[in-house]
Amino acid sequence: MASANTSWPEENFPCSICLDVFSSPVSTPCGHNFCRTCITKFWDGQVKYKCPVCNELFNTRPDLRVNILFSEMVDRLGTSVRVKEQPCVEPAEKHDRLLELFFKQLIQERKKNIQEIKDTVKRIKADADREIADGVQVLTALMRRIEKCQDDLNQMVKEKLKSTEKQAEDLIKELEQEIEDLTNRSSEVKQLSQTKDHLHFLQAFRSLKDPPPPRDWTTVEVRPPSYAGTLRRSLDQPEETLNMEMKKLRDAELKRVQQYEVDVTLDPDTAHPKLILSEDGKRVHHGGVEKKLPDNPKRFTRFLYVLTRQSFSSGRFYFEVQVKDKSGWRLGVARESIDRIGQTERTPETGYWTLYYYQDVLVFRDNPSVRLPLRAELQKVGVFVDYDEGVVSFYDVEARVHLYSATGCTFSEPFYPFLSPSRHDYEGNNSAPLIISPVNQTD
Repeated sequence: MASANTSWPEENFPCSICLDVFSSPVSTPCGHNFCRTCITKFWDGQVKYKCPVCNELFNTRPDLRVNILFSEMVDRLGTSVRVKEQPCVEPAEKHDRLLELFFKQLIQERKKNIQEIKDTVKRIKADADREIADGVQVLTALMRRIEKCQDDLNQMVKEKLKSTEKQAEDLIKELEQEIEDLTNRSSEVKQLSQTKDHLHFLQAFRSLKDPPPPRDWTTVEVRPPSYAGTLRRSLDQPEETLNMEMKKLRDAELKRVQQYEVDVTLDPDTAHPKLILSEDGKRVHHGGVEKKLPDNPKRFTRFLYVLTRQSFSSGRFYFEVQVKDKSGWRLGVARESIDRIGQTERTPETGYWTLYYYQDVLVFRDNPSVRLPLRAELQKVGVFVDYDEGVVSFYDVEARVHLYSATGCTFSEPFYPFLSPSRHDYEGNNSAPLIISPVNQTD
């Protein structure tokens, strides 16, 4: 049997709890070694008994057994070195102090964890308050505009009513004046008709004023005012206000997700043999000719796809891709376990969250696919993933517009951003590259 080498340094025999050389080393049923005092005091403060190293749980408090080999080695080492470090302290006392320091360290770590949780909750609350404030700002501006539009509508309708009433009053006055004139002439004629002097009658009749030409009142009417388009025109202003406020919100939303920008580069080991990558791993285009490359299980052999080197399995991340001057492309994120050889449907069910563009048609690939409105030619697309919340979102960066979000997703493995520049024809159409671009907050 080989003898223990007494020249080994003492750091080869540290207890995982006190970090000092073993004192009365004992073994747990899972095979890990500790000082008897350390493991005993450790379990004294526990409700359940587990190994401090591997966290294996024991139904009952295990019986500790002396590790004979470790005991012999520690005995050979002696206590001279430990005593030399603190000559005024007994070895056992030094051991207890180290154990006390170990538990203090655990307490400090847990206090730090508590503070980190509190800080996280504080940030979450600040985000929630900001979201509420943004919403209140939009709704308040909208309500004020609606109130003003209501006042304008009331005033507009009342002015039209007043104008119609004035028209009616003028017609009534004109009719009343005609009635008065006719009545007076009738009285004069009646009085004149009662005279016996025929000469006086003729002279007086000639002196009467000629009656005004009669007005044809059959064509005169009071027309009700038209309110067609009044309400619509009054709503144009709040609609414009809402659009302005929504634009502010979209801009704020994009800026928030852009804060989670990650630096990603394309992985040549995953690229289809017909794809050509730039040296910096930021650009990819279709080369047209299939290169002879070594077999690699990570490589796409059917689809013109390439993954990034970087993967993500928690938290949030965001990246942008320039798609300018292209008539066709695909991009998004994919699970690590996707099929890279067979011809499977590229949907969330098979591990792909894909935005697809071809000849002015924009689609989110799903079952069924979702066709998205396209306001203008896309220049740059932003992709945001909240792994823990199960959200994948796409943005038109130049227009500051949210394109689509897949929500309620369940993620359980690493995710990779992916790009596909699609094929170009013999005339070179769609030959422009897809480019992973840095975020420009001033866009």
